[in-house]
Amino acid sequence: MKYGARNQIKGRVKSVKKGDVMSLVKFEVTSPVEMASVLTTESVDDLKMKVGDEVQLIIKAIHVLPIKK
Repeated sequence: MKYGARNQIKGRVKSVKKGDVMSLVKFEVTSPVEMASVLTTESVDDLKMKVGDEVQLIIKAIHVLPIKK
């Protein structure tokens, strides 16, 4: 799959805080030290995202889009 965003950072899921509709996922990255993304809980479940997973972060505008490989 191709993405329009060119800024990409590898990270590891640090924490997942699930809500009814939205979830906050924090990522540990080497530089900058930490990033976060707010995404739907459905997306977190679809990606089977859990603490310790390695992901690629796609940065576009103000959004951080986690992509699980």
